[in-house]
Formats: sequence, C-alpha cells, structure tokens
Amino acid sequence: MPGASVVEVKTTSEPSARTPFDPESRRWLDELGARGSTRDEAVTRLHELLLRAARFEVARRRPTLPHLRGGDLDDVAFEAADDALLSILARLDDFRGLSRFTTWAYKFAIFEAGVKLRRRAWQGRELPLEPESWSLFASTGQTPSEQHELLAALQHAIADVLTPHQRQVLVALALNGIPIDVLAERLGSNRNALYKTLHDARQKLRGHLAENGLTLEMMEEGL
Repeated sequence: MPGASVVEVKTTSEPSARTPFDPESRRWLDELGARGSTRDEAVTRLHELLLRAARFEVARRRPTLPHLRGGDLDDVAFEAADDALLSILARLDDFRGLSRFTTWAYKFAIFEAGVKLRRRAWQGRELPLEPESWSLFASTGQTPSEQHELLAALQHAIADVLTPHQRQVLVALALNGIPIDVLAERLGSNRNALYKTLHDARQKLRGHLAENGLTLEMMEEGL
C-alpha cells in the first residue's frame, strides 16, 4: 500500500503466541498454504470474497465520485481485490486469530478500494502547492488580534523554517487535504515516509513557535 497494512495486537506477552484459530479460519490457512488444486481453489474463493468486499466499499463511496462511470468503478473493485489478494498471501503469517480470517481479509479489500478511489478522484488534477485556506486554524477561543498574530507566525515558519520538501508535504496534507496515498504516488514516495516528513515538519513548527511564546494548541486541531 501503499500495500495494505493490517496489524493485530497480540494479547499475550509470549512473542510467538497466537489466539487459537476457529475451524473456518484454520481451514482457510491450511488450504492457502497447500499446493496444487487445493490452493488454487482457495485462492479463487478468497478473490471472490475480496471482490465482494471491494464492490461494497466502491458502492458505499459512489455518491462522492459522480464523475466515475459504472465500468470505471468495477475496474477499481477488481484492482482492489487483486492487490488485496497479493497482500494477504504475502502476510498469512501475520494472521493472529483475533478475528475470523474472512474478517481480517475483508479489511485488506476495503483499504485497497479506498486507496484506489482516492487516487481516481485526483486523477488528472494538479496538486495545489500553496495553502488554499487557513480557516481551519480559526479558534473561537482567541481574539482576532491573537489569531492574526499566530497565523502570521505560522505562515512565516512554514515559509522560512521548513525545508522545501517538508513544506510541500505539510501544505498538501494538513492544509489542502490531499489524501496521503495520492501525494505518495505523485512524489514517488510511500505513506510511512510522508508521515515521517509530516511529523518532523510539525515538530519544527512547534519548536519555532514555542521560541516566540506561541503554540499550535492555541488553535483547532489541524497541524
């Protein structure tokens, strides 16, 4: 995600301990780990399950994507199911039995469908390089003069304190609301790298503002 990343928290201090698998989940794992026709049939059934999940998610989000046609949406569902299948087969050892195997697998398809729909929504659109709005930082707990002071300091810090890459990532994600999957694809990066860049940018901004007696917590959650 962007390969799918579904992490289950272990419920015991034993590093290798797992929750006992229910019979259905155990059967899925045995058949997917087998060879020949047994595995092939299990993979086919799993892909059908993932396709149903992806189609459900695509249908749920369809009202927000009026420009996509039915055929486009079905393509998205198939792509999501295909990528989810590959992710699951590569992560079978990650399954800990905290839910049914089908529930665990379902999440991969939902995630992939969401990623692909976000990318389709931004396909062919330019990514804005400058903040489109500062309104999300407005706080009812501040006077206009206090808001003006903090906004001015924040704008200065974004322009002069951050590196060009940090500024690009922060403006895109925190100010302009560009989905991280879309930005990662455009920059040839990945989600983890962008999260790290965003974290570092926030830390720089907070440190700079603190030196001037200001804090981002004076405003609504945004940065």
